[in-house]
Amino acid sequence: MNSDKLRPILEALFAAADKPLSVNQIFELFVGDIEQPGKDDIRQAIHELVEQYENNGIELKQVASGFRFQIRSDYETWVARLWEQKPPRYSRALMETLALIAYRQPITRGEIEDIRGVSVSTNMIKTLQEREWVKSLGHKEVPGRPTLYGTTREFLDYFNLKSLNQLPTLAEIRDLDQFNPEFQFDENGEMTAKEVDSAETDNV
Repeated sequence: MNSDKLRPILEALFAAADKPLSVNQIFELFVGDIEQPGKDDIRQAIHELVEQYENNGIELKQVASGFRFQIRSDYETWVARLWEQKPPRYSRALMETLALIAYRQPITRGEIEDIRGVSVSTNMIKTLQEREWVKSLGHKEVPGRPTLYGTTREFLDYFNLKSLNQLPTLAEIRDLDQFNPEFQFDENGEMTAKEVDSAETDNV
């Protein structure tokens, strides 16, 4: 299948998908077709689509789980006005906990408490797990065998990242307010996380 025929098919798939699609997932959709494209053909067509949408209001973006269409950040202000629902609000404590997990993983709840100097509630960890930002990575081989926590692909997808390597270094963020541009703290120290439509290369 040549690229001219493949591109509009991929365009339709990305428009219809409710989650990022990897090259492997796309390849499986063509299994059995007479003109089944190879993975390199799919990658090339995706590259061409990325270029095609380069100057548009939407972009084809690669994140941890694959590729997806999303609104360019330049236009989020106007798009956000389509919805009356307010974005979710998260406490500074919860975001500090998430940041520690992201940067220090694998990490136990006790280690988080030692660093923050305060207890970490069960509900806080539960919230992060329900958001599918954090998961259990097993247990630390010490007395009590506490759970080790780490971030998920959903965490990377939500914050528009391909991998943890794209997180800013700790030296680059002097304050949690700078942890991610999607975070804005209000005057009470609570955080508003703006929804983003929106790992590795082997998935793509």
